[in-house]
Amino acid sequence: MRINRGLHRVWAYVRSAPGTYVWLSVLFVSTVALHHMSPDFEEQFLRQRSTNIHELSSNPVRVLVSSAMWIDGGHWLPYVVLFSVFQAPAERWLGTARWLAVCAAAHVLATLISEGALLWGIRHAMAPASAVNTLDIGVSYSLAGVIAVLVYRIPAPWRYVYGFAVLVVYAVPLVTGRTFTDLGHFTSALIGFGCYPLVRGRERVRIPKETAGASSG
Repeated sequence: MRINRGLHRVWAYVRSAPGTYVWLSVLFVSTVALHHMSPDFEEQFLRQRSTNIHELSSNPVRVLVSSAMWIDGGHWLPYVVLFSVFQAPAERWLGTARWLAVCAAAHVLATLISEGALLWGIRHAMAPASAVNTLDIGVSYSLAGVIAVLVYRIPAPWRYVYGFAVLVVYAVPLVTGRTFTDLGHFTSALIGFGCYPLVRGRERVRIPKETAGASSG
């Protein structure tokens, strides 16, 4: 009986955030596919789906979508935890449509800004010309945006502690590493903070246990 109750709660939680777990399912399939590719073919395959400067200049929409369907590094289980802790609560709170809007804004805008900065660096001899083909895939920009937007879900004064912690987590790598991906992650967090118009009026929304399986759009 306890096992059945536990499984029912897990299933209810999954159903309450359909977008999150459909996305995770796609990532699972793509990760399994990667593990069946040879290293040389995998690199070439992913590079064609990467949001690098070369691909963005020729197939921007395709690579912006496809790059979010693959995991950099090929480790799926950590994303199950991250999606369950951050993406699923955000989707349940905002509804699938608004949650997806935050994900898309963070992923697309941070990609364009970070790759634009990389292009500037190439043109000013601060980065090698080969960087136009650099590998840039994954869901970390959208995740950073969602982590940041959840600040509006937390009541004061803990809201400010959480917001400061998010800034530190993404600002420190930018200061110490100064790579285009560090810039992308920091930008994603700022975009998440800037999504307040999407969450206005929902700061105090709570999801009762009896309706945990439902998701608003």
